[in-house]
Amino acid sequence: MNYELIDALRQLEKERGISGESLFEAIEAAVISAYKRHFGLQQNVRVNLDRDTGQMRVFNQRNVVEQVDDPRLEMSVEDAAQLGHDAQPGDIVETEVTPQDFGRIAAQTAKQVVVQRIREAERGAIYEEFINRESDIVTGKVHRHDGRNILIDLGRTDAILLPSERVPAEDYRPGDRLKTYITEVRRTTKGPQIFVSRTHPGLLKRLFELEVPEIHDGIVLIKAVAREPGIRSKIAVSSTDDNVDPVGACVGPRGTRVQAVVAELKGEKIDIVRWGSAATDFVANALSPAKVITVRVDESNRVAQAIVPDHQLSLAIGKEGQNARLAAKLTGWRIDIKSETQYRALYDEKAARLKAQAELEQQAKESADESPADESPAGDEPRQAEGN
Repeated sequence: MNYELIDALRQLEKERGISGESLFEAIEAAVISAYKRHFGLQQNVRVNLDRDTGQMRVFNQRNVVEQVDDPRLEMSVEDAAQLGHDAQPGDIVETEVTPQDFGRIAAQTAKQVVVQRIREAERGAIYEEFINRESDIVTGKVHRHDGRNILIDLGRTDAILLPSERVPAEDYRPGDRLKTYITEVRRTTKGPQIFVSRTHPGLLKRLFELEVPEIHDGIVLIKAVAREPGIRSKIAVSSTDDNVDPVGACVGPRGTRVQAVVAELKGEKIDIVRWGSAATDFVANALSPAKVITVRVDESNRVAQAIVPDHQLSLAIGKEGQNARLAAKLTGWRIDIKSETQYRALYDEKAARLKAQAELEQQAKESADESPADESPAGDEPRQAEGN
């Protein structure tokens, strides 16, 4: 364990980025524990690892006192003088106690420390790499099933795909390559834990960012995303350049860009709509592919009423209410969808109620006008003035 150890530690410092001094200190601390464990001693000892030669030496440390109670931990001023130390009470005197056969124990201990530090450094590097990639996409291979969880091989480590983050319709087989979205990175005693998702709306957003250069360049902005994983999704986009159509940019030539995202999501249907700063426009666009005639909004309650042609009602609502549900998630508004006929019937009914109410009010007014005026009491006629 001499020059070879020093060379190995210096090499680790360069290749792994592990501090050489921290390795030296860790080896010294571990050798102290090994020394006490092996020789069963209770002394205070210090281990010195020469940074140049790799030589290991062990020193016993004792306090100088006026009266010695425990020779293993204390020594008198006279004993210190015999050892050539001009010490006073309160000083610490060291004497070398390196065993002759200590080299093998020290070498084995140093190896264990180095291996442990390498493992810790690798875990730290993995954590630092992936903690900076939260809310990002990673590509990996399905490694194996671990209980109900699925482990995704990311190269240097495995990510965990929980049952709640899986698309029910997808089948995950060992060796399959797929993209996942990093939701959380945790530091644990056994190394970093990386949790990924196939259902998070962020996965859809990041896939479009990878496929559409205009999004990467900041020309097209994804303003909102709503997903029912594995079935259907909606995204709302806008453009910072009037000459760039945000919907067309996301669809791509002959639909190639959106189809690439659909393929990655195993056939999930995607509606791309234009975002609008006005709630009426945004709600109308969000109900695509249905055509909306008009939208009335209640700002205080965030309720929007959308009127659609009769033949578009089922399309606007969608199968089992899916289109309306996604539109509400996308816009953040509660949407009430009515057909023209339904709206006209409601309008006529309301008009009839208002007319009936007005007639009742008019009748009440007329009845009040026709009531008799106050009359004087009978026989109470005015008297004629009498002359003098």
